[in-house]
Amino acid sequence: MAARTLPVEPLVPFKRGAGVTTAQRSKLMGRVRQAGTAPEEAVAAWLRAHKLGYRRNVRTLPGRPDFANRRAGFAIFVHGCFWHRHPGCPRTTTPARNHEFWLEKFASNVARDAARTSELEQTGLRTITVWECETQNADLLAEKLAQLLEAQPRQGLGGPNE
Repeated sequence: MAARTLPVEPLVPFKRGAGVTTAQRSKLMGRVRQAGTAPEEAVAAWLRAHKLGYRRNVRTLPGRPDFANRRAGFAIFVHGCFWHRHPGCPRTTTPARNHEFWLEKFASNVARDAARTSELEQTGLRTITVWECETQNADLLAEKLAQLLEAQPRQGLGGPNE
């Protein structure tokens, strides 16, 4: 039996970044966390401090919100400013390399976010989007999440603490 060899990926240097190749860039992007990020932990800490129960990354809900409580009737998305295009935020930049790809990618992210938020609201859940930059200021985060304390819990929307 002959050993199969995998094709070797050509290393193409990027325009910027000293010596960063396609393979290295791919490895770096693969390390970007999707859950358990510092902004998510800031929201979790606020929810715990205010004794609001939640479940994380609820797969049974549209868009898999970062935090949700069906009984209390809320879902929270914690969005990165870059990936989800926070309007007016300096972190919302568009890479110059492969510009058209990025514009299309960001447009699909924004459209998907809007669709998932709409689906959640149709099920009777209030949705809150917390932006990454808002989690760095405790007062701004508290102001954003305080609306959870003002609203009355909803009954009959799901199991306990879901």
